Amino acid sequence: MPRALIVHGGAGDIDAERRPRCLAGCQRAAQAGWAVLARGGAALDAVEAAVAVLEDDPEFNAGHGAALNRNGEIEVDAAVMDGALRVGAVGAAPWLRHPVHVARRLLEEGRHALLVGAGALAFAAEHGLHPETPATLVTERARQRLAQELARQAAPAEVPTGDTVGACAVDDRGHVAAATSTGGLAAKRPGRVGDTPLVGAGTYADDRAGAASATGHGESILRVLMTRVAVERLAIGDPPEVAARHAVAELEGRVQGRGGIILVDLQGRVGQARNTPAMSYCAIVDGHLTAGD
Repeated sequence: MPRALIVHGGAGDIDAERRPRCLAGCQRAAQAGWAVLARGGAALDAVEAAVAVLEDDPEFNAGHGAALNRNGEIEVDAAVMDGALRVGAVGAAPWLRHPVHVARRLLEEGRHALLVGAGALAFAAEHGLHPETPATLVTERARQRLAQELARQAAPAEVPTGDTVGACAVDDRGHVAAATSTGGLAAKRPGRVGDTPLVGAGTYADDRAGAASATGHGESILRVLMTRVAVERLAIGDPPEVAARHAVAELEGRVQGRGGIILVDLQGRVGQARNTPAMSYCAIVDGHLTAGD
C-alpha cells in the first residue's frame, strides 16, 4: 500500500517575512511524521508526531505560540481520529503545550470522545501531561496579535481566521488518520471551542475513503462540517485535490467562511486547497517531498 502524509501550518494572512519559517516548520513536521511511516508505523502515530512538532514551533497557533484569549490566556483545542472512527479530543484546555498527546490518550482510553477545560486538564495530569506557564508558552507575536485583534474588534472589517495546524496520513496497511491542534481565535472569549476538536468539522478520518484536517474560521467550518464533506467526496471517487476544492467552495458559498483543508486518500494521494492568501503545507508521498504556501 502507498504511504503518504501531508501537514498544514494554518490558513490565513501570513506575513511575507514569516512564510519561509512557516514552510520550514511544516517540512520538519512532515519529516517527523514520515519517519514513523517509513519504519512501518501507524498513520495515527505519524499524525501525532507531526502535529507535536508544529505545537512546539512558535511560528504556529498551537501549543507554544498559541493565540491568546481576551484575558491574555492560552486555551487550546486538539483532536486525533483514525479510520476506525475512534476519536479523542480536548477543548478550551488551559496552558497545554501538546494537547495532541492528551487527545491521543483519550482516544486510546476509549471511554469519552471529548473533554474540555478543567476536565481535560485533570485527564492530562493522570497521564503525566501538565500545564505550563506564560513564560514557556506565550510569544511576543501572540501578544501583538491579541492587541491587534482587540483593536480590530472595536471596528471590525472582516471575519478573522484561526491558523490551526494539522496532519493527515495513510500507512502501508491502508489505515488513515488525522490530527489537528489550535490555539483558536485571538481575543476569543474564555471557554470558546472551535471546529478543531469536533468530529467532521475540523478533523475527520475514515478507512473507507481518507482523512482530512481543516484550518480557518472555526465557527464557519463547523457549520458546514468541512472535513466530513471533503471525505465524503473522496468516498464517491473524487481525487483529493478536487475534494479539497469542493470543501472550500462549500465553506465560502454556504457561510462565506475563510479557510483551508488538507486531505489524503486510500491510494496515497494528497490534496490541499484554501481561499485565504496563504496556507503553508508539506506533503511526503512514498518518500517524495512537496511543499508550498
